[in-house]
Amino acid sequence: MGRAINGYQMIADGDRVMVAVSGGQDSISLLWLLRERLRRIPIHYDIIGVHIDLGFSPSTAKKMEEFFIRHAFDHAIINTTVGPCAHSDNNRENPCFLCSRFKRKAIFEKAAELKCNKVAFGHHKDDFIETFFLNLLFAGSASTMQPVQELFHGSLTLIRPFYLLDETIIKGYADEMGFPVIESGCPTAGSSRRAQIKSLLTNVYHTNKKIKGNIFNAVQRLKWTRESMDSGLRTIL
Repeated sequence: MGRAINGYQMIADGDRVMVAVSGGQDSISLLWLLRERLRRIPIHYDIIGVHIDLGFSPSTAKKMEEFFIRHAFDHAIINTTVGPCAHSDNNRENPCFLCSRFKRKAIFEKAAELKCNKVAFGHHKDDFIETFFLNLLFAGSASTMQPVQELFHGSLTLIRPFYLLDETIIKGYADEMGFPVIESGCPTAGSSRRAQIKSLLTNVYHTNKKIKGNIFNAVQRLKWTRESMDSGLRTIL
C-alpha cells in the first residue's frame, strides 16, 4: 500500500481524505491502515470514513456507525434508497449500473460538503483486472480504473491505495484483525456481472499461476484516454 501511495503520490500533507467504506473487509482495512500509517510518516492528513446506506436493510448503517464510533473514526452516514430504486421492476436489466451512478453522485456531493480533496476506494488488483474484462465484454472498451484520477479540473482526486495488492492478502489481514463483514443486503450481489467475471477468472487462474500477473501487467500498460477513464469510473463506482 505504501509503495502505491508513494509511487503515485496519492496523498500529500494537509489532504482531507474521504474513505468510501462499503462495509466489506477491503474498505474497512483501507480506512484502518490509512490511519495507522499516520504514526510512521512525516506528514499529516485528515481521514473521514463515509458509508452510503443503500436502503436494503436498516441494520447495515447501524452496524457501520457502531464500528466508526467504537474505533473513534470521524465519519458520516449517507442514507439513501438507491438500492431499491435500482432494483425496481422498471430497471431489472442492469441494476448495478444505475446503483453505481447514484452512489457516485452521493460520494461526490459528500466530498464537496466535507471539503475533502481526495476520495479513497478499497479497490485492489483483482478489481482492476475484473473491471477490464467487464468493460471489454459488456461495453466494448479496453479500459479499467486508474490508481489516481483527477476530476472536476483537479478539485477532487480519486485514489486507490490497494492497487498493487491481491484480494487474498487484504482478506488475510482483515481476518487476522477480526474486521467484520457488514453486508449491504443487495439481492444481486452474488449473481452480478462482476461475480460472473470473478468466477471465470478464478477458473482460468487455476490453469497457470502466471496468468493473473500477466493480465495485470498488460492492464497497467493500457494507454489511458479520457473516454477509457470515464468508462472505468462508470463501471466500478
